[in-house]
Amino acid sequence: MSERATREENVDVVWSGDWVAERLGVALEGDGDLRELLGLALRRNPKRAHLLVSNVLGKHVPQRPSVVYGAGYGLGERVRALLGEEEARRAVVLGYAETATGLGHAVADGLRDAPYLHSTRRPVAGVAQAGGFEEAHSHATSHLLLPEDPELLAQGAEASTLVLVDDEFSTGNTVLNTIRALHELHPRDRYVIVALVDMRSPADRDRLTAFAAEIGARVDLVTRSTGTVTLPDGVLERGQALVAAQEAEQAEEAREAGEAREAGEAGEASSSAPPSVPAPAPVTRVDLAWPAGVPDGGRHGFTPAHRSALEAALPDMAERIAGALGGGARQGRVLVLGFEELMYAPLRLGIALEKTLGADAEVRYSTTTRSPVLAVDDPGYAIRTRLVFPAHDTPADGPGDRYAYNVAGAGFDAVVAVVDSTADTPELHAPEGLLARLAAHTGQVLLAVVPSYTPTPVSHSQESAVLPEPLRGPDFSSYAPEDVGWLLQDLSDTELEAPTEEREEAIQSGGAHYAESLPVEYQPSAEYQALFTAALETSAARIARAVGTVTETVLAERGPRPVLVSLARAGTPVGVLMRRWAQHRHGLDLPHYAISIVRGRGIDATALRWLAAHHDPADVVFVDGWTGKGAITRELAAAIEEFEASGGPAGFDPEIAVLADPGGCVRTYGTREDFLIPSACLNSTVSGLISRTVLRADLVGPNDFHGGKFYRELAGSDVSVRFLDTIAARFDEVAGQVEDEAKELLAADRAPTWEGWAAVERISEEYGIHDVNLVKPGVGETTRVLLRRVPWKILAKRGAGADLTHIRLLAEQRGVPVEEVDGLPYSCVGLIHPRYTRGATGADGKAVKGA
Repeated sequence: MSERATREENVDVVWSGDWVAERLGVALEGDGDLRELLGLALRRNPKRAHLLVSNVLGKHVPQRPSVVYGAGYGLGERVRALLGEEEARRAVVLGYAETATGLGHAVADGLRDAPYLHSTRRPVAGVAQAGGFEEAHSHATSHLLLPEDPELLAQGAEASTLVLVDDEFSTGNTVLNTIRALHELHPRDRYVIVALVDMRSPADRDRLTAFAAEIGARVDLVTRSTGTVTLPDGVLERGQALVAAQEAEQAEEAREAGEAREAGEAGEASSSAPPSVPAPAPVTRVDLAWPAGVPDGGRHGFTPAHRSALEAALPDMAERIAGALGGGARQGRVLVLGFEELMYAPLRLGIALEKTLGADAEVRYSTTTRSPVLAVDDPGYAIRTRLVFPAHDTPADGPGDRYAYNVAGAGFDAVVAVVDSTADTPELHAPEGLLARLAAHTGQVLLAVVPSYTPTPVSHSQESAVLPEPLRGPDFSSYAPEDVGWLLQDLSDTELEAPTEEREEAIQSGGAHYAESLPVEYQPSAEYQALFTAALETSAARIARAVGTVTETVLAERGPRPVLVSLARAGTPVGVLMRRWAQHRHGLDLPHYAISIVRGRGIDATALRWLAAHHDPADVVFVDGWTGKGAITRELAAAIEEFEASGGPAGFDPEIAVLADPGGCVRTYGTREDFLIPSACLNSTVSGLISRTVLRADLVGPNDFHGGKFYRELAGSDVSVRFLDTIAARFDEVAGQVEDEAKELLAADRAPTWEGWAAVERISEEYGIHDVNLVKPGVGETTRVLLRRVPWKILAKRGAGADLTHIRLLAEQRGVPVEEVDGLPYSCVGLIHPRYTRGATGADGKAVKGA
C-alpha cells in the first residue's frame, strides 16, 4: 500500500465495508454510529467468511489508545451504574481471548474495584485449569480459564455478579457456552454481558431469554451499538471463492513484481552504480522497569491492587519509551503494537505515551493476531495490508503464521513492539520474524518486553515460584540492553568487598567461600591502561578470528538460532561478540543471557528454570572466555546433572563454547592457542562494569538469581564497549580466514585431550602445593591471580613474548617472581600462595621473600 496522505479522511468519505458489501451483498444495519465502529473484511474460515472489523478495539485497525481504552472504560462505568457500587465491588469480570482481553480489562477498570480474568489459549505449566469452553465460529476454539486464585470464579458466587466481555455479540453461542459451563460449577443469580456491538438476530435474542429462564438467573446486556448483519444465501461459498480469487491475483502480482525487481537489480548490477537497497530500521530494546509482582495481564487474574501498582509505574515506563525514540519519531506517527492476548499492557503504555509526547506525536495502538484475514488495498475495505510472520511464543498448537494488519504503508515513523517475555524468543528476532517485518516499514523499531507472570500455587513450590526477570543496561551494566540480559539480582547497594589478603586467608582456611565476598576492584595504573590499549590493538584481529570461528561452529552444530548463555562474567564479553558476529555475518538476532556458576557450588538453578521457561533447553549454548585446567567444564557438567536429578527441566547440553581452549577441555572453541585476550587484563571495566557473581545464603534465596554489583562509579574508566567495537571492526577483515578455519574444525577430531589438567597435577606436586585449585594455568587465569588473589610465583613458558607483557608488569608491581620453565602447554601458570596467612605479604601487599 502506498503512503496514504488521506487515510484519515477516507474514513469519513468511504465506509470500510463497501468493498465486501458490493461483492457479496452483505448488509450492515443499525443505530447511528455502527458504521463508524465497524468495517468489513473477508477471511479464510469454513464457518464464517466475513469479519466485522472494529475501529475502536485496537486489534486490526490502529487507533488512538485513549479512544480504545475509553470505549471499554465507558462500558464498565455503565455496568457499575447498572449494578450499583456495592454489587459492582463484588463483581468479577471475565474477558475473551484473544480479541477482547484488553477490552475486558478496560471494562473492569470502569467498574473500579472488580478483579479481572481473561480466557487464554496458552496453557501454562503448573497452573490448574478452573474451567473452559468452546467458541463455535472462531478459527481457534478452545478457551482455558487459569486463575492463580482458584476461588476467583467461585468466591461469593451466590452474591457476586459475573460480567462477561466480548468485542461483539453476534449469535450469543460463545457467551451461552461460558455461562453454562461456569454455572454448573458455581451457580449465581446474575450475569451481565458486555460487548461493543450487539449483532444478534431476533431468534438469537429469544434464545438468550429462554436460556436465562432455564438456569434461573438474571442476564443483562450492555452494548455501545446495536445492529444486524444480513447475509444472502450462499454467502459462505461465494466469500470463500472471492478470497481464493483475490489470493491468486495477489500471488500473481507478487510474482510479477519479483521478476521486475530481479530484472532491475540485474540491470543495476551491470551498470557502474551499485543497487540501492534501503536499510531496515534498527531494533532497540527498551527496559520498561515493569513493576515487580504486577501481572502482564489478566490471564491468571488482575486485582485492584495490581491496577494501583501499574498506574503508579506507567509515567516512568512511558518516559523510558519516549527517551528511546529518536527526535523525528517523537514528533511523528508512533504505533504501540501489542501481541495477541497481550493487549492491556501495551494499551496502557500507549495511553501513557500519548500523555508524555503530547501534541508533538500521533500515537496509535493495535496488536498482532492469530486470525488470517484477506488484505485488499481499497478505501472501502477494512484490512488494507497485512504482515505475515511465524508464531514466536511456542504455542501449544504448534508453529504457524501470525499477522499484523494495517501497519505496512501506514506511515509510522516508529513502532514500539510490546511482547511478554515468553514470546521474546529466537523466532521473534529471526530474519523472517515480526521485528524484521516491522523494520521494513518504519524508521525505528523499539522492543519492550513485559515479564510473563507465573502464578505461585498454594504450595509455593520452588518450581512454580514467580521467577525474576533479567537485568539489562543501562540500569544494570554499561552494555546495550539488547547485548545481554543478566540473570542476576542487583546487589549494588550491598557492601561485599574485602581486602585481598583477608579474603585469601578466609578462603584457604575454609572459613569462607570465594563467592561470598568480592575483591576490591583493581584500579589500573596509567602504564597498565596503556598496555591494555596496545594489547587490544595488537590482538584484535586474532580475537575476531577466534570469535568468528567459534560462532560459525556453534551455528553449524547447534543452529539455526541458538540461545547464547555466557558464564558471568569472563564469558559475557565473548557472548556479546558472538552475538554481534551472528548479526553482522548472518543477520541473526540471537538471544544472549549471562548466568552465574560458582566452583564448588554449581550453577544458578533459578536461572536455569528461567531459561527453560522461555526457551527450549536444547537451544542453549553455554559460553565462556577460555579454559584453564577445565574445572568449570567439569563443574557445569556436574551441575546440569544434579539440576535434572532434582527435578529441574531436562535438555540442557553442558558442553561449553569458548574463545580459547589451551587446556584441551572442550570440543567447541575458536582456537587452542594460549594467547592474551585483553578482556582478561581488567576486571569490571571490560565486563560492562559488573562484578564477579556472589552466592551467599543471607542474600540469595532458593528462588533468587545469584547476585552481582554494577559499579556505576567506575564509568570513567570503562572500556567495555570500546573492547567490543575494536574487535567487531575487524570482522570483515578476517571473514575469509574464519570460513576456512571453521570448515577445518568441523571436519577435525576435536575431542578434549585434557592435556592441561595433567600439567596442573604435575605442577601441583612438583612445587609442593598439593592442591590443584591453587594452580591457575593460562594467560587469563594467571592475570586473575595477580589481580584478585595472593600470588606466590608465576611460571612463564620460556620464550613467551608479548602475550606476557602485562603479566610481567603486574608481577613486578606486586613483587612476585616470574620463573621461566620448559614444557608448559600454556604460555604461563599462576601459583596462588600455599599455606597462606596474612604474614605472607608485607603491608604493601607484596609477597614476602621466603614466605
